[in-house]
Amino acid sequence: MALRDSHVTMAHGGGGRAMRDLIDEVFTSRFQPPGMEDQARLMDDALRQPGARLAFTTDGFVVSPLTFPGGDIGKLSVCGTINDLVVGGAQPLWLSAGFIIEEGTEIAVLRRIVDSMTCAASAAGVRIVTGDTKVVERGAADGVFITSSGIGVIPPGLELSASKIQVGDAIIVNGPLGDHGAVIMASRREFALETPLVSDCAALDKVMAAALQAAPDLHAARDSTRGGLASALNELAIDAGLGMLLNETDVPLRPEVRGLCEILGLDPLYLANEGRLVLFVPAHKAEAARAAIAALPEGEGAAIIGHVVDAHPGQVRMQSGFGGTRIVDMLIGDQLPRIC
Repeated sequence: MALRDSHVTMAHGGGGRAMRDLIDEVFTSRFQPPGMEDQARLMDDALRQPGARLAFTTDGFVVSPLTFPGGDIGKLSVCGTINDLVVGGAQPLWLSAGFIIEEGTEIAVLRRIVDSMTCAASAAGVRIVTGDTKVVERGAADGVFITSSGIGVIPPGLELSASKIQVGDAIIVNGPLGDHGAVIMASRREFALETPLVSDCAALDKVMAAALQAAPDLHAARDSTRGGLASALNELAIDAGLGMLLNETDVPLRPEVRGLCEILGLDPLYLANEGRLVLFVPAHKAEAARAAIAALPEGEGAAIIGHVVDAHPGQVRMQSGFGGTRIVDMLIGDQLPRIC
């Protein structure tokens, strides 16, 4: 083992032997990319299908704290990138990972993050094929930042888009909302909160596959991350030019999330999720899709929470348990920064 340091130093970003040792022993030994060139050269049988299309996405991850119940920044970066691909109907195949590492970061912490990434990618059948590392001075970052990009293949004939959403579509979520946001809040010292919750952080490739098998005419999907369900639905309502009506009693929430939001004065519809999709399915296929999703660990608690309407286009409303209706607007500002 050539890497003897316990913490990252500026030399590990200098382009010399120390940097090579860090990359070899912490990153490439686990990711095992195809070669050590400046680019990954990719081919897959999925690309040979006539009419297949590439999907490409990129995202940055700056969560604080780096490790939390149910995951860490490494798992988050892989799952978040995979989910951005699958909501468009793509089969995720390849990821890249760029690291900004603060001087003084423990090498052991880096190893744990990279191990989490490797495990999450392997479970989804995805390869991390290229990447980059940069080291910055103490105080110029907060431990580790990760930028990941992903490439997948959309099979011929599949078109998921807000423009496909139709009046009458059922709105389905794959499980209780707000777990990730609640866990991050509870993990920060300034809140002094304790909860048995774990983050919902998960790759949702299997959820999307089950939904598409049960409802091949599924119209659209979106992962509900920053800004929560409310912001995701508002974006889709605006893009589709249609209204959405939710039933408050049907929205799945864990008691711990509900209680945390009551204590802090937050609305759980705006809490971040990292393992939740919202799907738009023709009404006659809605229950079949919900049941197929609910059969998976990542879909436990899946629920039909509302439907698409032609009234109040571009707006999301919620019918309360008391019979009244309120507007569910898009999040303005941040309920909590550094969430993902």
